[in-house]
Formats: sequence, C-alpha cells, structure tokens
Amino acid sequence: MKNVLFILTFFSVGILFAQEPYKRTLKLMGSRFDITVVAKDPVEANKYIDLAINEITRIEQLISSWDPKSQTSEINRNAGIKPVKVDSELFDLIQRGIGISKLTDGAFDISYASMDKIWKFDGSMTEMPSTDSIKASVSKVGYRNIILDKENNTVFLKLKGMKIGFGAIGKGYAADKAKNLLISKGVVAGIINASGDMNTWGKQPDGSEWKVAITNPMDKNKVFALLPINNGAVVTSGNYEKYVTFNDVRYTHIIDPRTGYPATGIISVTVFAPKAELADALATSIFVMGIEVGLNRIEQLPQVECIIIDDKGQITISKNIEIEKS
Repeated sequence: MKNVLFILTFFSVGILFAQEPYKRTLKLMGSRFDITVVAKDPVEANKYIDLAINEITRIEQLISSWDPKSQTSEINRNAGIKPVKVDSELFDLIQRGIGISKLTDGAFDISYASMDKIWKFDGSMTEMPSTDSIKASVSKVGYRNIILDKENNTVFLKLKGMKIGFGAIGKGYAADKAKNLLISKGVVAGIINASGDMNTWGKQPDGSEWKVAITNPMDKNKVFALLPINNGAVVTSGNYEKYVTFNDVRYTHIIDPRTGYPATGIISVTVFAPKAELADALATSIFVMGIEVGLNRIEQLPQVECIIIDDKGQITISKNIEIEKS
C-alpha cells in the first residue's frame, strides 16, 4: 500500500511541475514578435513574457531613429556638428556594427540610413534611376566617417546629413537581450522570434531540440528543410517579394551601401550564429557580397553557417550544415 501511495504522490507532483511552452504574439519595434517561454503555468509564463517585452521596449527607446528623444536621434541631429555622449550599451552596439562593416568590406553599414531612397519596390518604377542619382544616393554613407571616442563614450558623424540606423541588427539585438534576461531569471527554454530573427535556448519539454523550417522561396507555401537550433539564432533574409526587373535582371530591395545598386543573383539567405544580432547583419551582407565571397566570409567565422538560394533555385550551403529534408 505504501508503494502505491508513493507512486500516486510522485505522479501528482510530476503533473504539478510539468512545464509547457507558452506563446504570446504582439507588435514591437514596428514588427511582429512571437515570444515563447517554457514555464510551469500561464501565470509564470506571462510574468516572464512581460519581462521580455519590457526589455525589447527599452532597447527600442535606445536605438530608435524615429524617436526624437533617443540617443540615436541625438547622434543624427549633430552630424557634422559635434560628438554626442551616449550610454555604453549604444556605444558598444555601434562599435560592433563598425566591426561587421570591416568584416564584410562595407557590405553592411549602419550609416545606410543616410541613403536617399530612389529605388521603389511598390510597382511604381518604370525605369532604372540614372547613374548620377544612384551615386548621389550614397554620398553620405560610409562607416569610416563614424568617429568613436572610447574614453569619452562619444559618437560623431563627420558629414552633415549623415545618419545611422539599426534596421539591419536592431531586432536581432533586442532578441539577444531578451533571451539573456530570461535565462538570468531562470527560464529554462524558449524562443524569441522577431519577424524571422529567431533566437532559442534550452530544449522543448519533451527533450527534443527546437527546429526551424526553411521556406522554399520558389514556393512560399512549401518548406524544403528542417534544421535544429541548439542555443543559437537563425535569421532568414529574402527578396522574393520586394524586387524590380529591368532588362531581365532582378534587382532586390537590399541595396549595396557602397554603390547604391540593389543586390542581384540571390533570393534567400539563412544564417545560423550564436547571436541574432550577428546572424541578422550577415544575412543582409551576403546578398550584397554574393555567393562566393559571402560563403568564404561565413566559413572563416566560428559557429556560423549559412544556406544561400540563388534566383535559379540553386542551393549553396556552408561546409558544416546538414539539411534534414522535410
């Protein structure tokens, strides 16, 4: 009889502390966020999700170029005028952004925000912009003109009219910060999905790894591969919806900040990396660098892998990826 009671007690405790994934979807940083946490009940889950939301909102207030009260807006307002003192967090983010610019030979550049938007991808363009207008559109872009003073924690944009923006890494950075906060609070597993910038940790309650489905860009309703994510991030950038075609050449909405010309030849890039911030920046950069250079750069980085699909549907993968067909 004692054995039976012990078994029943153990079973009831198991139910009491069984953990499940709980998800909330909402709009943050102007984009859709899906926040999933593994918790013992909805009350605990909602407490953790609220913490993540507060952290993401804090990041947005720091890096937003739309909020006139943000430090980023203050930097942009003082371009060509004077250095601006900023929080160490923003200073470090800008410094890492410049580091990625150097790594990608300028294919990634947070000063892209200075670019005049002369390319339209809403169906209204009937001809290519002129060579002169394309050249002029990037005249204020250039990461080498972002001057950092580590001793004083100041940022100075050398050119009047120059701007920085975090559209290519902001959501990834916010996902990283929310993930780190939840881990520090004891959340054993979860996913922060910032409009396709996915950051995971831990495992599903059944002990299996989280998996990401890679969409077939030739048919958005089909998935061509499932890949496990183990305490890392995955970001997919695609241009199969926003593009224009002139003289049988497909020009995407991802613009080379060095030349002002849109990227060509690639329609989808998926990058796996330890952090969403890095994966985000590299996914965009590969479009600009092209398959050969992009793949070469990825394979020089530890714990970073990629899948590239060109406009003919050809798939190129980095050397350590194993695709599980769906």
